Amino acid sequence: MFSIRLVPLLLWAGLIAALSSFSTPPGPQQQEWTAYLAHGGEYAVLAFLASHWAGRAFPRARPGVLIILVWLGCVLYGASDELHQSFVAGRDASYLDWLLDALGAGLGLIARPALRAIASATRASGGPGRGP
Repeated sequence: MFSIRLVPLLLWAGLIAALSSFSTPPGPQQQEWTAYLAHGGEYAVLAFLASHWAGRAFPRARPGVLIILVWLGCVLYGASDELHQSFVAGRDASYLDWLLDALGAGLGLIARPALRAIASATRASGGPGRGP
């Protein structure tokens, strides 16, 4: 079950947890809409990495079931992250942030097969810019 694919997933999940521990997250202060994009983006990457790992860790699992389980895992991680933020001074738990986390996770799960299809098409044509 452990593979090298698990390392980036754990590092990314740790980064999300670490950033949630700050009263004011490091970096430039964001406008509200960019903070929303950041939430979705964080969880899109999390879901992408989780599906990358889970596909190899559970090769006999039905793909649809695996996608749902990965998405649910990301949604639960987002809920635990929001709960964690409620204990950090200057932060609070937000249902909107959690919904954006769930949306981002869904987009990350859509992105992985799309990127695989693009990579396969690129390999089949001999690489970028080398069409028939």
